Amino acid sequence: MKKILLVEDNDANREMMKRRLNRLGFEVIEAVDGQEAINKAQSDKPAVILMDMSLPVIDGWEATTRLKADDATRMIPIIGLTAHAMIEDRQKALQAGCDDYATKPVKFDELIAIIERLIAGSVPKE
Repeated sequence: MKKILLVEDNDANREMMKRRLNRLGFEVIEAVDGQEAINKAQSDKPAVILMDMSLPVIDGWEATTRLKADDATRMIPIIGLTAHAMIEDRQKALQAGCDDYATKPVKFDELIAIIERLIAGSVPKE
């Protein structure tokens, strides 16, 4: 079973995403802020991280930058999630280190296609 780290501070969004991912056979690890995301990525080594970019404590931009700077976590694919749909937002997410980007509300079929593509292409070594 592939582990996904779902980083989302909104309880309703997190629960909905978790249920849908569980139904597809993913094990979902949860974090509600950027610092918790960093800690769980380091300890649990998920196959992919779904990173909300607007987070408390440490935002998703900074958490992504730190994860990509760490030898232990840099190979974990990160998908940036945000309600901001401007082209600059996508560029900013990719510059922070996200491997891909999806806007909210999430188009679940498109997100799953991104997850599967990233997992197939770059599964982190455990």
